[in-house]
Amino acid sequence: MVITVTLNPLLERRFFVKNFEKGKTYRVGKSVYSAGGKGINVGRELNLLGIKNLAVVPIGGNNGKIYRQVIENEGINFYASSVKSEMRDAAVIIEDGKRVTTFISENIALAPQDISKLSAKLEKMYENSSVMLFSGSVPNEDAAEIFFKGIELGNKFDKITFLDTYGAHFKECLDLAPFAVHNNVEEVERSLNIDLQSEQSKIDFLKSLYEKGVKLAFLTDGGNPAYAMKFGYLYKITPPEVNEIDATGSGDVFTAGVIHGIEKDNVFNDFVKYATALASANAAKLETAKVTFEEAKELIDKVTITEIGDKMKVIDDSPTV
Repeated sequence: MVITVTLNPLLERRFFVKNFEKGKTYRVGKSVYSAGGKGINVGRELNLLGIKNLAVVPIGGNNGKIYRQVIENEGINFYASSVKSEMRDAAVIIEDGKRVTTFISENIALAPQDISKLSAKLEKMYENSSVMLFSGSVPNEDAAEIFFKGIELGNKFDKITFLDTYGAHFKECLDLAPFAVHNNVEEVERSLNIDLQSEQSKIDFLKSLYEKGVKLAFLTDGGNPAYAMKFGYLYKITPPEVNEIDATGSGDVFTAGVIHGIEKDNVFNDFVKYATALASANAAKLETAKVTFEEAKELIDKVTITEIGDKMKVIDDSPTV
């Protein structure tokens, strides 16, 4: 069972308009609600990939009631940790099938009692989990304690913890040495106040993660080459070129592809190519984290993986993870 933990979910209301211009009033013929949050995106994609998963998410307020209904209708298996605070929301303006502008409300902090309750629940869930994913931003820094404790418990019980977060708490999460890490370049630069524009800087960052005890790490950068580390071995991954429509959630789809590979005990090069193809296919469509195997299959052969660094090893002979 894969468990995804999303502490800062987002209720989106999407408005579809034509010829959008700022400052004008529009009668919207169509609007829909959508459930946002990195862990929710990963769970949505894992459903399509046939991987059993459970989304753990704090839900509260009137927005939370709508959010619960949306994910129920999507068939996402979830555990709702009831909180007193309202859930944040967003208005998304979509013009002619492409996302134009998003307005997101301020984060709403989790109360101390909500943090304690959710931490205790996760500890009980570890027994039946194979992978525990801690993803997305945190609504307030106190809530990051859930991520810290989760990674510590994963190491204690020899479970796979997967980290895909950013913010002031990021460095402390890395110091606790989760099994796997995924981030995009911008998130790492902003969170750690470092420059990752050169290939060498990316390599040095991945090496630093291995020195901390991280076993798998992935550093993506939209349509640019990504970099990966597996037990100290380093790789450069070149994604296929696609006609980008909306890249929102592509990193989450990549994470889902990696988790799928771990769950299926696939070899490294196979699941990295698959994850990259999934992410690229996601960027080429408006819907978020709804990529089918057939859509990814068309792109897999266009993904290239190159070994880099000092150690030499044939990637096709890589052991399973």
